Amino acid sequence: MSAVAKSGATATRLKRSRASLVGGIATGIGVFILVTLLAGTSAPSLALALVVALAVAAWVRLADL
Repeated sequence: MSAVAKSGATATRLKRSRASLVGGIATGIGVFILVTLLAGTSAPSLALALVVALAVAAWVRLADL
């Protein structure tokens, strides 16, 4: 028996707000710009900036649920 069934609650989908989406995107863009300014504009630095920005944006989006 699942934890949801044991608690008597019904299974529902999480509602994600538009604010967390916009906040995640804005944070990702800001992180990308900051990492680019700090690391430079070479191809490996841009790839690093993109990876870091995507990771932070996803974390902000999921942490705001």
